[in-house]
Amino acid sequence: MIRRYAGNPILTKADVPYPVATVHNAGAVKHEGHYLLLFRSHRRNGRSIIGLAESDDGLHFTVRPEPFLAPAIEGVFAEYEEWGVEDVRVCPLEDEYLLTYSAYSRHGVRVALAKTADFRRVDRVALITPADSRNVVIFPERIGGRYVRLDRPHSEISPWGIWITYSPDLIHWGESRVVMKPVPYHWDEQKIGPGATPIKTPRGWLHIYHGVYPTMAGAVYRLGVALHDLADPALVLGVADEWILEPEDPWERVGYVPNVVFTCGAIPEDDGTVKVYWGGADTVMCAGTRSSTTWWTCAWRSRGRLSEETTTSRLLWGCDQKLSPGSSELKSPIRPL
Repeated sequence: MIRRYAGNPILTKADVPYPVATVHNAGAVKHEGHYLLLFRSHRRNGRSIIGLAESDDGLHFTVRPEPFLAPAIEGVFAEYEEWGVEDVRVCPLEDEYLLTYSAYSRHGVRVALAKTADFRRVDRVALITPADSRNVVIFPERIGGRYVRLDRPHSEISPWGIWITYSPDLIHWGESRVVMKPVPYHWDEQKIGPGATPIKTPRGWLHIYHGVYPTMAGAVYRLGVALHDLADPALVLGVADEWILEPEDPWERVGYVPNVVFTCGAIPEDDGTVKVYWGGADTVMCAGTRSSTTWWTCAWRSRGRLSEETTTSRLLWGCDQKLSPGSSELKSPIRPL
């Protein structure tokens, strides 16, 4: 589990020096030694903008006096952002920062890409998905010479899952395929989606994602973690069987959208810990930490597209055994689906 910061929530609407109704779902990054949160806020008309908060320690933040990103007012972006911009993810890549965010309009929701080098000026690059797609996270290095992202297109045919897509130039994307699906009668059975920008570790790409479970009282949003192969992130090496965070504190259980913890950002630290940031009930921002070594103590399931090498011979997280050739089972703690 993630260890919650005792001073949560770390940001509320009272901390914002302009009128907003909420503060939540922030992308997170460390820039020139400072922690930055690019948080979403509902204006009092119900439409969203992006603010920016800065910190020296990653826990005590000061919000800049003006919004960082608001809907465009001219050009093609204005047409597709007219109803708001939401849920930024920040990807440090090749001396600049890529920002992916949801753009809402009368045409639906799609994902836009922008760039910044200093978090003062923002340059919009392209609208990189069609309608009915959200939650794009870009891997923080090229893989096989290409840019790679995880995304979550909507579908009425099956529960929403996590896909992978490739690009030579950040504008033209293709070769999409599904890599993870929700599991029936599991904590994430209704839908799953990419969360924080993947973190590179010696064992693979660590990806914190969100999962949703339907109840008689409404949906519950929790966080889980998956590991993707370093050389081919379409290969999912394992998915933690249990969630790593669920709504517990009052500001996570009660608010604009009750029973929600939702992450758009996590920051790896030099001491081996990871700072995780999440929106509570779509109302406030919270923070917590987890040691990098404790990620590997989870019980892991195999899920998604697995290579023959992975399923027969690769040592998976938290387990000191290997699958024998021809075997379909692995002793605890990994339980293949």
